[in-house]
Amino acid sequence: MVLLFSHDLTQEQIKEANERFNIEEFIKLPEKLQQKWSNVPPEGEFTEIYFDDFKEFIEDNLRKGDFVLIQGDFGATVYMVNWAFKKGFIPVYATTVRKYENYKGEDGSIKNIHYFKHVNFRLYKVE
Repeated sequence: MVLLFSHDLTQEQIKEANERFNIEEFIKLPEKLQQKWSNVPPEGEFTEIYFDDFKEFIEDNLRKGDFVLIQGDFGATVYMVNWAFKKGFIPVYATTVRKYENYKGEDGSIKNIHYFKHVNFRLYKVE
């Protein structure tokens, strides 16, 4: 499974991928591509050429029927999920339960804490 994803997998995610999809290998993006995926420019128009390096990496590391975890910038995710389907890959995403806590300090400051817990992977669907 190629990880087109901005975070490290948790042990729960690894376990589920192993058991549910028989994933034996998790392929992280090289650092340069990871930085690029985690920082898709919000300015200007969407340019398909921006994603050529990701497509090449995925094609070099997967075969038809292999899984790719795709999450990130909304437009980038939609684009890469559609591309993955066209190429015969199986795109998935992770769902989470989120808990939020808010603390007000005596000095007027606010501390926000967000907790995320993996629930399961879902297959992307298209009509």
